[in-house]
Parts: sequence; structure tokens; C-alpha cells
Amino acid sequence: MAEADAAKSLSGLLNGIAQKVYHNNPEITEELLKNELYPEMSQDEFSVLHEKMKGLIKSIASADMDQGQLDAFLTAQTKRLQGGAGLSSEQAAVLTRFWKSHRWEPALRGMSWRVDVQALELGRMGESSEFVCLEMDEAKVNLLLKKMGDIQQSIDRIVIPARHHSKSVILCF
Repeated sequence: MAEADAAKSLSGLLNGIAQKVYHNNPEITEELLKNELYPEMSQDEFSVLHEKMKGLIKSIASADMDQGQLDAFLTAQTKRLQGGAGLSSEQAAVLTRFWKSHRWEPALRGMSWRVDVQALELGRMGESSEFVCLEMDEAKVNLLLKKMGDIQQSIDRIVIPARHHSKSVILCF
């Protein structure tokens, strides 16, 4: 029964961290999480656990890990347990369940997007970057991807028939 309680407490902690960090819920504090979920734990022990779980969630979310990546990441974390910095297999299982239920959470996806597009040299003095950076929200990313798909279809309609006629086609944008 103690193992089930530990899993519930950890699940609550992970959900609380997500509420605080990704949903900006001001009612969720480290003190509230400790008092509600881990009242028997010392403040120092809880702070270590809280920071470890917050760091893991941020790593998993920023990489938007799929199941294979998550499994590999958590396996590596369980192997680090000997040094005290890793996870138990029970904690890894709770993190897996948490990520499966939160991966496509709109608030987690609502983070700022950045798209780096390789650009041609523009010939400007002092400009050392070969990339154009665009920052946009998810709706704009989806619109951009749709337009890029439309462009690809248009290119395919021109290029694919041209390949059958052995002619070279050069497209410039």
C-alpha cells in the first residue's frame, strides 16, 4: 500500500509542477505541494525531490519526447540512482504515465515556437548569420506548415512531370 501512496504523491507532485510552471497557476506553491503530498518529508528532502522532478519535466517537455525517447531517457535516469541523482523504477513509471497524459496538453504546446530557416547570404556587412529566425504561436506554425505543404504540392506538379521529360527545372523563390 505504501508503494501506491508514493506513486499517488509523486503523480500529484508532477501535476502540481505542471500547473505551476506551464499553466502559471499562482495557487500552486512548493509549500502547498509539500504540505499536501509529503507532510512527513523534511523541507530539504522535499526541495531536492521537487527540483529533480521539475528539471525532469522541463527536459522531457522541451524535447517533446516520444515514447521511445522517454523510455531511453528514463532508463538512463534509473541507472544514475546509485549516485543519488537518478530515479527509482517506480518513479520512472509514474513519470511515464504523467507524460502520456500530458504530452499533447494545449498549455504545454502553447509555449513559444521558434523556426530557424536557412537563408541565402544577403550581402549585408556585419551579418554573420545564415539563418532567419521567426517566433510564432502554434496557430501561425500550423498555417506556415499548411502553406509550405501547398508550395510543395505546386512544385511537385511542375517538377515530377518535368522529370519524365528529361528536362531540368530550376525554381527560384
